[in-house]
Amino acid sequence: MKKEITERRKGKIITVASARQDSLRLVLENVHDPHNVSAVFRSCDAVGIPKVSLIYNIEKYPKIGSKSSASAFKWVEKEKFTDVKKCYQTLREEGFTILASSLKENPINLYDLDLTKKIALVFGNEHRGISDEAENLADTIFYIPMMGMVQSLNISVAAAVTLYEAMRQRKLKGFYNQKDNPELIERRIEEWLTKK
Repeated sequence: MKKEITERRKGKIITVASARQDSLRLVLENVHDPHNVSAVFRSCDAVGIPKVSLIYNIEKYPKIGSKSSASAFKWVEKEKFTDVKKCYQTLREEGFTILASSLKENPINLYDLDLTKKIALVFGNEHRGISDEAENLADTIFYIPMMGMVQSLNISVAAAVTLYEAMRQRKLKGFYNQKDNPELIERRIEEWLTKK
């Protein structure tokens, strides 16, 4: 027997689904630890990212439970790839500019980026970072400035810092109040209303 949805829950679904940022995507390349992937999904849901692209061609695809992701996995779509080129090609066909996080060659400071455009943010493996291919094929390489002795943040922290900067910029421009694609929002709401 299907449980009836309360008006309060329905209202929350409508509010959250309406604020999703379809012009913001996150890409994870070979992130190994399922806890890190779960934490990233929680940040994506919190910031309003509707879909995450997952590239796994070295590491095994992680098993994520709803418990560890606090059910965020349920509210954020997943798109799987085994090839960087194919992932980037798909993103570009959808109109995304690709910004990859790296400490390697002349990256741009995160806080100098305009994160209100249609962008995909790429983060790599906990130990290796992004692959040379993911870096070379990206449109822009960026870094998160750090003042400590260790120039490294956990992948989930790096993603959260970047996503919250994107949210800050987007809130200032009123992006969370815009309803640019009412048909997509309506479809999303209908789909979410069927989730348990």
